[in-house]
Amino acid sequence: MNRLAKPGRLWVAALANSLVLALAACKQENPATTLPLPVHTAVVQSVSAESGTKYSANIVPYAQVDLSFKSNGYVERIHQVKSPSGGMRNVDQGDWVPKGTVLALVSQQDYSDKLQQAQAQLARGQAEQEKAKLSFDRVSSLYSTQSATKPDYDSAKAQMDSTTASVSGAQAQISEAKVALAYCSLRAPFNGWLVKRSVDLGSLVGPATNGFTLADTSSVKAVFGVPDILISRVRLGQHLIIATDALSHPVEGRVSAISPAADPKSRVFSVEVTIPNQKDELKSGMIASLSLDGASLQQPALVVPLSAVIRDPSHADGFAVMAADGSGDLVSARLQPVDLGDTSGNMIVVKGGLTSGERVITTGVTLIKSGDKVRVIP
Repeated sequence: MNRLAKPGRLWVAALANSLVLALAACKQENPATTLPLPVHTAVVQSVSAESGTKYSANIVPYAQVDLSFKSNGYVERIHQVKSPSGGMRNVDQGDWVPKGTVLALVSQQDYSDKLQQAQAQLARGQAEQEKAKLSFDRVSSLYSTQSATKPDYDSAKAQMDSTTASVSGAQAQISEAKVALAYCSLRAPFNGWLVKRSVDLGSLVGPATNGFTLADTSSVKAVFGVPDILISRVRLGQHLIIATDALSHPVEGRVSAISPAADPKSRVFSVEVTIPNQKDELKSGMIASLSLDGASLQQPALVVPLSAVIRDPSHADGFAVMAADGSGDLVSARLQPVDLGDTSGNMIVVKGGLTSGERVITTGVTLIKSGDKVRVIP
């Protein structure tokens, strides 16, 4: 019996060992199935520059609003302006309109009728109130001499209170009807240029129907993005010089707004510079350029793209890049602390930590950690 049982035990043990080895092999194969993250890289290079930090900005109106209707009805009139060819025409895109101009008028007949009904209701309520007051005064006088009963007094008082409430309700209806009638007129809330007209004579409109878009360009804003490593150079009220291809002379503006949070994808902060535009020289949609008065590079220096720079996780005030170690498409990411200098366009000077010819990762930098394998794509 023992001789027969021993081979059986050996067979079971061998089978168990085979299962253990198979499971171990599966566990070793799982990590290999993880695909390396595709990234772009840039070569650390030496350049010379003669200017400081420059940015491209978009010119936008100081204020721009969509003017919507609040009353239902058909558009029966649109503001008229003189036509260059003579005669009159409907106000349209590109026309300047002063504050308070009635740009469009919705048919008022229904709202006028409602106002008259409310006024008639008020007149009827006031007449009933006056009658109830006279009755209450008479019953009150009789009640004071005990010539009227308490129920008579209470009934007269209740009738007077009811008519007083009716008058208050009618007055509220009149106020509501007047507001609705006023909303039939769509007015310009400020002086500005008409950017768009979306309705015509006879158009059926309702609440929230966009009729016009109006822009105030007495001042304009130059909007541009600043990376987090340079946002400390920007402050509210700071004077900046703005240049455009459309003007032969530069203009000056002040920083009026700085975004409190960076865009999660580009890692840049939106900055607005308000520029006086009384002569209407700057138009919405123009492209401008400006400088943050960075120091000029007087000699060749090593630079890397701004998109390659990240915060050093080991030092809160430091910066780093992810260097790409290895040749070919499959390389290893290595966290490399760097000492930064001034910017030049979309590049930034690296004073220490890198050498010319090294490769740095420029996309997906925040998604990888030191030691990860990545795949370089063109």
